[in-house]
Amino acid sequence: MQDRRNELAKRYIKDIKSADVWSVFRIIADFVKGFDELGDLGPSVTIFGSARTKEDGFYYQEAHKLSLMLANKGFNIITGGGPGIMEAANRGAKECPDVESVGLNVDLPFEQIANKYTTKGLSFDYFFSRKVMLVKYSIAYVIFPGGFGTLDEFFEALTLVQTRKVTGVKIFVIGVDYYKPLLDFLENKLQHNGMIDEEDLHIIRLTDDIECVANEVEESLLKQIEMLEEAGLENTKYYKSLSDFQDEKK
Repeated sequence: MQDRRNELAKRYIKDIKSADVWSVFRIIADFVKGFDELGDLGPSVTIFGSARTKEDGFYYQEAHKLSLMLANKGFNIITGGGPGIMEAANRGAKECPDVESVGLNVDLPFEQIANKYTTKGLSFDYFFSRKVMLVKYSIAYVIFPGGFGTLDEFFEALTLVQTRKVTGVKIFVIGVDYYKPLLDFLENKLQHNGMIDEEDLHIIRLTDDIECVANEVEESLLKQIEMLEEAGLENTKYYKSLSDFQDEKK
């Protein structure tokens, strides 16, 4: 295991510092693989959270319940493919045979071991290409408690919605006690000092009510379809997968 970690660490250093032209081909391969496998996936929700959450932990159980609720409504579940919250979410999805339980893993020197509850698993060389795939094909993002990686994904999602690079997508933050101090900081420091607008805080839906989240996710589906129609993307695989799903629910 330690040899594997050292090998990966050395490869990352080489990629970053050497300007190795061959890295470009691995980057392209990451994106081609993601686009090819996920382009016609259909309505999906991405769930983020700590890899360190234990199976008997409260948020592990909540992630499992929410994922199962969403899966029963017909939504595929996408996670980073690792343990903890990601495992819980994939586990809930896999219990519903009509949806995909997607795990988008990344090679890391530590922590990131693929969980066994995925029906579609992809492995990426690079964080940035993996993060694109985690958000590109989802109609909602759910952020459970986590560490640096989860916060990175949370703020990237916020930035994408704030700058309108992503539209019609809801961001749900689970864990009022856990995240309230962070949201207070965003309001009392960032907004108070003019770094963000008040409306930017409205992007975030902080709640502990997972049933409410499951119900509100459906609203994002209609917004995604409208957004794609306005952009003239009715002929794309992604639009067809969403519209077919909506037609089946009518």
